[in-house]
Amino acid sequence: MNEILEILEKDARATPEEIARMLGMTSKAVRSAIKKLEKDGLILKYKAIINKELMRDEESGVRALIEVKVTPQKNLGFTHIAERIYQFPEVTSCYLMSGTYDLLVVVEGKSIHTVSNFVAEKLSPMENVRGTVTHFILKKYKEDGDILKQPEKSKRPAITL
Repeated sequence: MNEILEILEKDARATPEEIARMLGMTSKAVRSAIKKLEKDGLILKYKAIINKELMRDEESGVRALIEVKVTPQKNLGFTHIAERIYQFPEVTSCYLMSGTYDLLVVVEGKSIHTVSNFVAEKLSPMENVRGTVTHFILKKYKEDGDILKQPEKSKRPAITL
């Protein structure tokens, strides 16, 4: 992978000047390379990873992983069905998978009920969807390579002999 991409993937806040120092380049060359990477679609956007576990917000919603079994359409394959599914605003990610199911769809909603309504009213009735299995995420420990919350240290004193 491009060295600039590797640096930005680890820390999107790295400035062109910092990247230039790391790579022995000029900041002008780094800025130019970043603009080209953005223009070519390699860099889609910059985003923060938020530890929602620390927010303790009742309205932070729920996230579910939905396994979807589909019948691919002739001459269109899985892509046509995946495109229809990922257009729903509830869908945050959609992947073609190998194994017992075809698509893995990540869905966010305000509650378990909104996600289950999405599955029952929008996803399951779709033509070519043969079945779904929904897994609700109960707690996130690590996301995109970043540990979200360090384990709490025991408040019990250590026993020494």
